[in-house]
Amino acid sequence: MSFCFIILAGGNSHRFRSNIGKPYQKIGGKSLIQISVDKARKIKQIKKIVIVYNKKDSKRIKSLKIRNVKLVLGGRNRQQSTLNALKHLINNNKISRVLIHDAARPNFSLRLIRLVIKNMKNSRAVVPKINIQDAVKQKIVSSLSEYILGKNRKNLFLTQTPQAFYLKEIYNLHKLNAGKYKDDDVSLYMDLDKVKFVDGEKNNFKITIESDFYDMKKIFKSNQYVGIGFDVHRLIPKRKLFLAGLKIKSPLGTLGHSDGDPVLHSITDAILGACKMGDIGQMFSDKSKKFKNIRSTILLQEVIKKIKDKGFFVNNIDINIITQTPKISIYKNKMIKTIAKICETSPYQINIKGKTTEKLGLIGKEKAIACEVITSVIKYD
Repeated sequence: MSFCFIILAGGNSHRFRSNIGKPYQKIGGKSLIQISVDKARKIKQIKKIVIVYNKKDSKRIKSLKIRNVKLVLGGRNRQQSTLNALKHLINNNKISRVLIHDAARPNFSLRLIRLVIKNMKNSRAVVPKINIQDAVKQKIVSSLSEYILGKNRKNLFLTQTPQAFYLKEIYNLHKLNAGKYKDDDVSLYMDLDKVKFVDGEKNNFKITIESDFYDMKKIFKSNQYVGIGFDVHRLIPKRKLFLAGLKIKSPLGTLGHSDGDPVLHSITDAILGACKMGDIGQMFSDKSKKFKNIRSTILLQEVIKKIKDKGFFVNNIDINIITQTPKISIYKNKMIKTIAKICETSPYQINIKGKTTEKLGLIGKEKAIACEVITSVIKYD
């Protein structure tokens, strides 16, 4: 089964009182759109990602610089936006099914996507739902009076996204109902025998107003973990000096099994610690010839890939580089950009401070360089 993951971000966010629309609000340094994209990329059945955006957000969506996605201009309502995305896909012979998802629901799990996809093997459509627990009332207003009518909860439920459909079928339903507003895509089905409902997730609620966003941030914050890293390397002649992935011009270089980059080694250890995945020595043994003189950028890239596979993403990194020489200030901006690129974060999530030991000890005598790092990661799944 080959799916396209459609992210609907074309609304006006008129109930969300902010100059920045809901899809572009950030949690843990990532926009709600980016969080959904990152999760979708972990699902092997998803071969393409389409983001539907509002024209007024053209500059904002492009500023996110999300690679390998198709941007489609939205319509005047949700249904028209979905139809625009489906029109883009309808002649793609490699895509047979679609997952349609609201950008304002960033807290769906990979388990939920896999459950929806699994049930598409024997269904025409699959939709997550949540049963209603609270008592439900309806206000009835007539010309004579107003009164409250109790409703039976048995046949009432809340639908969520992502919802899965056959591409051609949902495309034809949207064309047939063009101009008739529906609140979500499953509403287009008159015959619910074609629809398989699966258990949704309590925390996969849609952000509509500001308080929803703050509640969501609390949930993500509860999934935040902290790790620390430390590394020190002796300085010797006839070795290259690498710091934070940059080659530094210096008469002395660091002694190490790899390229001896204490900054990237400390970052790697801090991230592994935060994710409870051991340390750099366990993952990349200094007894292995495979890692002899290897660039530490490669090691950190591998770690980022491994933590993403487990649902972790780097939230922020604070770095102390402890050295008498070279001076860090002239390299700081390039270092930050290099680390941010490897860790797939914004440069604003990285902080570097250069420290000395006031000429005390081996570091003060320019015989060693040390680094200490504290980092936080967020588990999005």
